[in-house]
Amino acid sequence: MPASAASWAACQVALARGNDLTPRPAVAHPELSAAERYKALDLLATLVAVVDDEGIARFANAALEDALGISRRAIIGAHFQNSFAQPGQLRGALKAAGNSDFSALRYDAHLLRVARDALPVHVIVSLTETRDIIVELLPLEQQARQDREERLAEQAQANKELIRNLAHEIKNPLGGIRGAAQLLELEMDEAPELKEYTKVIIGEADRLQSLVDRLLAPHRKAHVVGDVNIHEVCERVRALIVAEFPVGLTVVQDYDASIPEFRGDQEQLIQALLNIAHNACQALAERIAKGDARLIFRTRVARQITFGKQRYRLALELHVIDNGPGVPETIKDRIFYPLVSGREGGSGLGLTLAQTFVHQHQGLIECDSEPGLTDFNILIPLP
Repeated sequence: MPASAASWAACQVALARGNDLTPRPAVAHPELSAAERYKALDLLATLVAVVDDEGIARFANAALEDALGISRRAIIGAHFQNSFAQPGQLRGALKAAGNSDFSALRYDAHLLRVARDALPVHVIVSLTETRDIIVELLPLEQQARQDREERLAEQAQANKELIRNLAHEIKNPLGGIRGAAQLLELEMDEAPELKEYTKVIIGEADRLQSLVDRLLAPHRKAHVVGDVNIHEVCERVRALIVAEFPVGLTVVQDYDASIPEFRGDQEQLIQALLNIAHNACQALAERIAKGDARLIFRTRVARQITFGKQRYRLALELHVIDNGPGVPETIKDRIFYPLVSGREGGSGLGLTLAQTFVHQHQGLIECDSEPGLTDFNILIPLP
C-alpha cells in the first residue's frame, strides 16, 4: 500500500474511533460536521479535499489550504474542479466515482494557485464506505525534489570517498618527487642554471601538496560541536565579504530573528557560507565593476520539511542570493563535484568543501540558478 494510502487509512480509523481508544468497526457519524469528521486530515502533509459527487468541496485540509494560497473558507462550498487547469478531468472522475466504477482513480494534473505557477500533482480520487469522495493530491515536484536530494546525498558521500582515496594516493609519490628534486638540486653546484628546473619541480610539488591538504582538511579536523547562532555566522561572513569588496557590492541582511540556536560546528558553517558567498562575489565581478552587484543573506524557518529521506518539524533555510550571470549550463549539474569550476583559475574546491561541512550537520545544499538570479539554499535541521 502506498504511503499516502496507508496514512489515509490510518486517518479513517482515527476518525471512526474519535477519542475512544477501544477498537471497534469504522462507522460514520452523520451528526458531526465535515470539519469535525475530517479534522484528522489536517495531520497529513499531502493535500486532501473531501467533495460530493458534484465536486462541491466539503472539507479541505491545512496542507491544501497552504498550497492553494487561499483560506479553506474560500475552498469549502466552491466547485473544487475549478482549482485545476483542466477541470474536466476531475469532473469525469467524480462522475465515475458516483457510479462506483472504481475504488480509486489516479491521474496527473496541474493545480492552480494564487499568484504562483500551477503546481503539478498526482491526483488520487477514492470513494469511502460512507460515499464521501476523497481527492488526494501528491505534488510531483516534491517527488522530484526528493530524488534530487537523494542524488546530492549520494554524490556527497561519493565525493568524500573519492577525495580521501585520491589524496592519499597522491601524497606519497608527491613527497618522493619533492625529495628527489631537493637532492638533485644539491648536486648541481657546478651547473647553477639547471637549478631553475629543480625549483620548478619543488614549487609545483608544494602547490599540489597544498591542494591535497585542502582536500583532506574537512576529514582531518574534528567536528567541534557547540551552540550556533546562525546570524552570528552570517555577520562574520558578511564582514569578510564587505572588507574584500568594499565598493560596488550591496550586501543585504534579511534575517528571521526567531530562528533558535542549534548544535553544530560554527567554524565549519562559517567556512561553508564564506565559500558560497565568495564564489558568488567572483561571479559578480562585472556587476561589481558597474556598481550594481547585490548579495543577499536570507534566513527562514521551514516547517514540516522532508529532506535526506527524513522529515523534520523545523529546519533552517539559509539562502545566499546574487544577481550575477548564473551558473553555466555546462556545469550546473556538477557544481559540487571536486575540481569543477566555472571560473578560469578556480580550484573547484569551494562548493565541494561547503557541501561536506553542511552534510556533516545532517543538512544539504540546493542551487537554483538562472541569468540574473542564483540562489544557494542551505538546509539544516533545527531542534
